[in-house]
Amino acid sequence: MTITVRRATPNDAAAFARIMGDPAVYPGLMQLPYTNEELWRTRLVEGTVPAKPDLLLAAELDGAVVGTAGLHPAAATQIRRRHVAAIGISVAAEAQRQGVGSALMQAMCDYADRWMGVLRIELTVYTDNERAIALYRRFGFEIEGRCRGYAMRDGQYVDAFSMARIHPAPPTIAPRAAEPGETG
Repeated sequence: MTITVRRATPNDAAAFARIMGDPAVYPGLMQLPYTNEELWRTRLVEGTVPAKPDLLLAAELDGAVVGTAGLHPAAATQIRRRHVAAIGISVAAEAQRQGVGSALMQAMCDYADRWMGVLRIELTVYTDNERAIALYRRFGFEIEGRCRGYAMRDGQYVDAFSMARIHPAPPTIAPRAAEPGETG
């Protein structure tokens, strides 16, 4: 069993729709039921244009897409939050507990830490999604607050946790050494 994480493409639309439309998966997501391939094709086309800073990933298990993830920088209008990105993740029911979520989280954290200059990664998770919370904690996320009645799920308002991870070793720049003959 080999897990491969790669950048998603519009050709993954059917797999994204299948995973996020699965009644065993979407209740744990901040997505709506009744998704479809065309909706995901549009999202993937928009999310993968060259100038777009978002990272959309697909995880394959033995060649089949079984997981999705997105890393989305804070809105351009929030200039004081340029150091922040939000994530979302989903894993097909048949692939859960096989390391797919961990592979996606590792890829997103590495990308945020090593390539985007992100200091803070945020996410929202339903308070009863214990497996997801455990996964996020393994990657350094901490619960920062409980949001009461955060979202409608299956006819009920449910609570969610706001979680975040601060870069474990934020990049720095060494002080510049003075060049010979340079003053002050």
